Amino acid sequence: PGAEKTTDYWNEGARRRLESALALQPVTHRAKNIILFMGDGMGLPTVSAARIYQGQLAGGSGEDNVLAMETFPHVALAKTYSIDRQVPDSAGTGTAYLCGVKTNAKTLGLSGAAVYGKCHTAFGNEVDSILHRARLAGKSVGIVTTTRVQHASPGASYAHSVSRSWYADANMPKEALRDGCKDIAYQLVHNTDINVILGGGRMYMTPKETPDPEYPDDPAQSGIRKDGLDLISEWLSSKEVPGLAQRGAVPGHHRAGTSYKHLVCPCWQSAQYVWDKKGLDAVDDDSVSHLMGLFEPKDMKYELNRNTSTDPSIVDMTEKAIRILRKNPNGFFLFVEVDRLAHAGGRIDHGHHSGRAKQALMETIMLDQAVARAGKLTDPLDTLTVVTADHSHVFSFGGNTLRGNSIFGLAPKKAKDKRAYTSILYGNGPGYSVRDGGRPAASLPAAEDKDYRQQAAVPLDSETHGGEDVAVLAQGPMAHLFHGVQEQHYIAHVLAYAACLEPYAAEPGCRAPRRASHGPRCSSQPLLALLALCLASYLAGG
Repeated sequence: PGAEKTTDYWNEGARRRLESALALQPVTHRAKNIILFMGDGMGLPTVSAARIYQGQLAGGSGEDNVLAMETFPHVALAKTYSIDRQVPDSAGTGTAYLCGVKTNAKTLGLSGAAVYGKCHTAFGNEVDSILHRARLAGKSVGIVTTTRVQHASPGASYAHSVSRSWYADANMPKEALRDGCKDIAYQLVHNTDINVILGGGRMYMTPKETPDPEYPDDPAQSGIRKDGLDLISEWLSSKEVPGLAQRGAVPGHHRAGTSYKHLVCPCWQSAQYVWDKKGLDAVDDDSVSHLMGLFEPKDMKYELNRNTSTDPSIVDMTEKAIRILRKNPNGFFLFVEVDRLAHAGGRIDHGHHSGRAKQALMETIMLDQAVARAGKLTDPLDTLTVVTADHSHVFSFGGNTLRGNSIFGLAPKKAKDKRAYTSILYGNGPGYSVRDGGRPAASLPAAEDKDYRQQAAVPLDSETHGGEDVAVLAQGPMAHLFHGVQEQHYIAHVLAYAACLEPYAAEPGCRAPRRASHGPRCSSQPLLALLALCLASYLAGG
């Protein structure tokens, strides 16, 4: 602290940063791998507050802390509006940064010609995501989220739906089903061959009244599908070794009467389904080509509420996904979302929507830890890593607080009503309260509680999104293309250009584009020997 009072401290620090900037050279070759981290609702005030919180958790004052994402050398701002909204939702923004076109709010994977809730307007207006294009190019692909895997942000990577709320057929109107539209969970299994799917959302995958494996005595957590489909079983069946009888049980699979055995054999797919941390930890990264892990009936729990023995963290899921996906010599695309920053989207988003800032900021810190872990598992010379947000929130912190003040603490002076208030406040939301004709005074230690709701200026059941620009931070091949102030859909185009995906597959520096089958590529030369080896392995295990 004493050093900060000298001019040398600031001048020398600035000189080091200047020298680093002068030495910075863009990585101009194409990217083998792409990782897109998305903090749902992670606006700039949230990033700044999370930086301070993380620093204070480490014992510092917090303000001079540096998040892992903040070490990325290239930064841009993205405009988040959608075609019909000044302040957007996560479906319209997801379509922008994943599919490369802006669209209308509440619609997924469709152009602006599609009309929310009108099934027939979806047909012919579908747009393909970066994930889908990466799979067609022969890369392995995955989605990791702390919300349900059918939610708006991950849904934009594989689904085409005029309603972000059509999680299962039970959530759809009869006329939409009659007109041929499919629910988002169905599309998860049938639209794109996704190698890794990790998050929540079990109830949308199984028939009505199917007991949940974790909460078998709670009917509210049971499956809700009316069409009788078990999409988990369908997904597993689609990855089976062709021509070989199946027996045994897939670890973690809960459907009575359904059993599978996936042989660990060169050139064949091996798929596995798990529903808790124990099952995830037991997955052999080297022998699995496809992994589905659904860890809650709906959204996963906040990090501060998570049972660390039964529920994986976003860091756990990100690491598992990368270890499986990076085996592909053609590279991979991975989408990672933390949606607890607010309440209706990821968990960052969920925390803000409910007016619980501590939940939201811890989710942001966990996203940053996932970014750091990914950095240790990949090489910035061949992996383009991007961190951004879909939108912001009406969240702020101020009040002339002193250096080192707890980010959840009180402003040093009382307000005009002679009552204390917290530094963190919301523009609207459920934190609005009136008692005895006025605003209740904030107090410690109550304001430090993980479920404390910061005060809001306008009463709403759920706090709203914010409309300001969001940051885009990047490192790796072609990261320098993220610069200035851009439209949000520009993100998808940089990702496609960097990885030689359509419509940029024929650009200079790209090899001839290759389309992938839905299975691993194998040489035909050793096919008979490999078949014999697999059959011998299967018979020996019987």
